[in-house]
Amino acid sequence: MTVSPDPRMYTASPLVGVGVVALRGDRVLLIQRGKPPRQGQWSLPGGMQHLGETVRETAAREALEETGLAVEIKDLLDVIDLIETDPEGKTCRHYTLIDFWGIAPEGDPRAGDDAMDARWFTRAEVDLLPMWEKTREIIALAFSRAAGTRGA
Repeated sequence: MTVSPDPRMYTASPLVGVGVVALRGDRVLLIQRGKPPRQGQWSLPGGMQHLGETVRETAAREALEETGLAVEIKDLLDVIDLIETDPEGKTCRHYTLIDFWGIAPEGDPRAGDDAMDARWFTRAEVDLLPMWEKTREIIALAFSRAAGTRGA
């Protein structure tokens, strides 16, 4: 059996990924990644932007596809460049990651086809999960932004 090369490696230009920190009170909605990179780790619902789609549309679509919940997208959190190099120093992956925060409706999440699982976690539980450190930082930023909007 031949393994096909990863089409997201050694691309001619960066790929745009969009994620959503979906909040409900003191909980955050996370998915367990079902595919590389970071397969098995917990992450934000998100994925690749499609041609002709705004980043906000991407955020809402990906949240729905990966969790079954129609998240209300609130605001931009941050833009992060994820650049990985191979042993020869050549860029093998370059993602421009655009993260939003939003409010999730009532209902239980269900994992979409790209995810192994989808669940709610408290802020304290997030600290114990295997995940990329930048994801933890973005989640903390979202809780901070959401807290700032409650008093307005």
